[in-house]
Amino acid sequence: MAEIKIAGIMRAGAYSPNHIGNDAAIFNLSCEQLRKRGCEVKVYSEEDFIAGKVTENIILNMCREQRSIALLQQREDAGALVINSGYGIENCTRERMTRILLGSSIPYPESLIVNTDEVVKDALERAKFSQCWIKRGDFHAMHKEDVSYVRHPEEAQEVLQEYFLRGIKRAVINRHLVGDLIKFYGVRDTPFFFWFYPFDEGHSKYGHEAINGKSKGLEFDKERMRLICQQAADVLDVRIYGGDCIVSPEGDIRIIDFNDWPSFAPCRNDAAPHIAKAVLNAIKDHSK
Repeated sequence: MAEIKIAGIMRAGAYSPNHIGNDAAIFNLSCEQLRKRGCEVKVYSEEDFIAGKVTENIILNMCREQRSIALLQQREDAGALVINSGYGIENCTRERMTRILLGSSIPYPESLIVNTDEVVKDALERAKFSQCWIKRGDFHAMHKEDVSYVRHPEEAQEVLQEYFLRGIKRAVINRHLVGDLIKFYGVRDTPFFFWFYPFDEGHSKYGHEAINGKSKGLEFDKERMRLICQQAADVLDVRIYGGDCIVSPEGDIRIIDFNDWPSFAPCRNDAAPHIAKAVLNAIKDHSK
């Protein structure tokens, strides 16, 4: 019998929009890497977890369901090792992420956080926001409409009204940044870090990559980008992470999105051993 018993909780399909297969692939590869290192990993669904079927005290998870996140936090508070942390997953929801990154001086777009029933046209004009992105503030994006690109304040007001009618009460408005869009993946406290140009590679979830379009190969400091992303992972309390950033024509780097455990689709075979090693290191630290 394996000494280390781990519960692996897969992400519910509703929270893997257009990436169900990719999310399952990296999760299964990571579990297999742990098994190769002598761990016993039993895989559950989020529904199993919510139903109380998970008894292991080490939990590796891709959860996104709000009830799952609350349960993960309860298990952490009771002494379980949870990766990614339920608190870290919650920190990656838009409003919390925006407040944490800006409050920690992580490079991030100028932003407004608003109620969706507010009149925001004047505030956008005062802030000199014209082109911008509106994102639901309460949760991760589940539908294409949860992240909307708008070209002027009047259009922004219309989108907020649509959010309000959909029952979304809060929204984050980010200034649109001109430059090269880069997608990144990392595993905290390991050397693993991977980046690429998603539009150039045809990698997309909702098609929003087309707004910035084909990369121009703008020069930037690769090590600084890695450090910025690692710092974001630290302050958000996320071990297995990914996201997007923009490189400006001047070489400035700003994170525009940060996710707990993304698909690692272009690099999953390389990432999985690092994820397994990070989990084992966390187990050692937790047991001290």
